[in-house]
Amino acid sequence: MANGWTPERRARQAELIRNWKPWERSTGPKSPAGKATASRNAFTGGFGANWRRLRKEVNEMIRRCGDFQSPR
Repeated sequence: MANGWTPERRARQAELIRNWKPWERSTGPKSPAGKATASRNAFTGGFGANWRRLRKEVNEMIRRCGDFQSPR
């Protein structure tokens, strides 16, 4: 075991954690900074969002032109 966790140690730790049940005492962030960080957990914007927005704009322009033919 390179990291020092034998199967016995892992089983004992799992048993201890099941007895402690730390997830039952978790109440989430308390500070405004922590709440702001947690509110961004599902953020899907960024570079990809900019590309999606740009693609929609270009497609809308193409639809408005009507007679646009892509060169092939």
